[in-house]
Formats: sequence, structure tokens, C-alpha cells
Amino acid sequence: MNPAIKNVYSALKNKKLDGLFVSSTPNTSYLTAIRSRDSFLLLSSKKNIYFTDSRYITEAKKYLKHCEIRKIDGAVFRALFESCSALKLKRVGFEKKHLSFIGHEKLSKEFKGKIDLVPTQGIIEDLRMIKSADEIKKIKKATEITILAFNYLRDLIVPGKTELEIAGELERFIRLKGANSSAFDIIVASGPNTSFPHHLSSERKIKNHELVLIDMGVDYLGYKSDLTRVFFLGKISTLVKEVYAIIKEAQAKAIKRIKAGVVAKTIDSQARNFIAEKGFAQAFSHSLGHGVGLEIHEAPGISPKSEDILRQGMVFTVEPGIYLPGKFGIRIEDMVIVTKKGTDLISGSLNQ
Repeated sequence: MNPAIKNVYSALKNKKLDGLFVSSTPNTSYLTAIRSRDSFLLLSSKKNIYFTDSRYITEAKKYLKHCEIRKIDGAVFRALFESCSALKLKRVGFEKKHLSFIGHEKLSKEFKGKIDLVPTQGIIEDLRMIKSADEIKKIKKATEITILAFNYLRDLIVPGKTELEIAGELERFIRLKGANSSAFDIIVASGPNTSFPHHLSSERKIKNHELVLIDMGVDYLGYKSDLTRVFFLGKISTLVKEVYAIIKEAQAKAIKRIKAGVVAKTIDSQARNFIAEKGFAQAFSHSLGHGVGLEIHEAPGISPKSEDILRQGMVFTVEPGIYLPGKFGIRIEDMVIVTKKGTDLISGSLNQ
């Protein structure tokens, strides 16, 4: 049994719940330690039941050893009610962040007030913030593949190629190196497009004497990486050099501040205040970072308002940026893990 399930039992006991209906795919994957798809989980101290359909039932039976597996034909809420009734559960929690409105309507209709449905939030996500040794190993492998891809790009980024061509080359390369897929739509931004923090890669052709910003990550056995690098073609202007140096120093200041017990928003302020001191306060428009694991954006949040307390085993990005509309944008993104002694940089910055 996944040790995390015992922690869920404790949380349910504290909330006076008899069970928890898990509908989030990442949460189901986390608790079962398999890559779940279109499947659901009922957790209770009496029995754990995994609900899936004919497409995945054989796979589930092969890999799941500590759950009862129940085949469903689309009527998952009816199957859930029947299971809860058989186990004589009285108060069952559901994930209010992940269950749709229509899903809640159907769930309530099946339960008909015979079993209390209780909204919950963050029970499993709070556990997922602290990565196990196995999770960290997978994240490091995902990051390793990403860095290999950046090195591979050095000779590929040339004037005349389109942003989409570069993105396509990356997709092919990472799969050849063992990634299951990209972690998100790869961002390849060139020239003035770099001033859009989340630019959609386009058919624009790369030109000489301009920047190319690439934000990418890979999925390796369900776990993600997320890095951003900036490549320079031809001559580099004085302003570009200045902004790049500011971003590098802002990131270094933030990383130096990371250790267990620190409030996440103070990490954000380290970088944000430095960028503001250099006269670019309005040009840094997003949070400094976010957790990475089974999802590309998860807890903890590293933002101006985040009250998350950093703990050993947390993995997140540090990605300060400056964006000058119509001109260019620069962002450098690395991933760190909070350690017993402070922090380790999972992704070493490339020499540029």
C-alpha cells in the first residue's frame, strides 16, 4: 500500500469522514502509483476501490495489488453509491476543485441524501507537495532529458527556421531520449514574440540578431520538468545584455534564500524587489515559480501572496522574467528541490 494512503486515512478521521471519492487523475495516479486514465478511486479504512472501464481493466488488474478493482460501464456515480452503501459509509468527501458542477449534480442524484456528501480541498495535494525519493528520481530524469534537448538545439536554431519547426524538432528529440511526451505545448518565441510570457509557437521565421526563448518540459513516467532558456543569434544589444544580467542575478538572489521554514512569498520578493530596483518593476508580470510533479503547475506556489511554508522535499521552479512589449522578453527558469541543508538546483543553468 502507498504510504500516502495512510496519511489520507488520518486526514479523513480528523475531518470525521468515512471515505473520500477521488476524481482527479493526478491524485488517483499518486495514490495508486500507476498512470491512471479515466479512472476513479474510493478510499476508506474499510476498503479501497478503483473504478475503471473496459479499456483499462486488464492493466489495472496487472498493476494494482492493494485495491479492489471494479469495472464500470459509464455509470461511475451509481457504482460509487453502491460501494459506499455496501461499506456502510455515512459521510463521504469529494474533491470540490476537481468534480464538475454537472458531476456533482449526478453524484447528488445517485446518493439521494442517504449518504452525506462533503466537499474537501487539498487533502491529497498537500501530501503531493513533498516528493519521495522515487518521485525526485523521475523528475530529475525528466529534467535531464530537457537539458539534453536544449544542448541539441544549439546547432538547430538558425535564421530561416520557423518557431513551429523548432518545436517539432524538440518533440521528436525528447521521445527518442525516453520521454513519454512533452509536459505542455512547447513555447518557441523569437524576436518580439519573446515579450509574450506564454507565446503560442507560430510560423514566424527566426531572424539574425534576435533572441529565441524556449520554454519546455517533458513527461517521464508521469512526472514533469519545466525549464526556460534564451538563445542569442548574431549581435546582442546593450539593453538585452543588461536585462539578461538582471534576470540572472534576480534568480540567484531568490535561490540563495530558499530553505525549509521560509514563507514562499519571501522568495518571490527577493527576485521581484531586485528587478524593481533596476527599474523594471512593471515588466515582471507573473509569479516567480510553481511546484512541479505529476502536474506542471501544482503546489507550492511561489508568488507575492503565497503563504506556503517551504519544506524539505518540495520541488518548484524559479523563473524571473522581464518583458518589454514590442521589443523582447527574457526569462530564465530552473527547478530546485528544498533539502535538509537548503536547496539543490535540479537543472544547472547552461552557459550562454
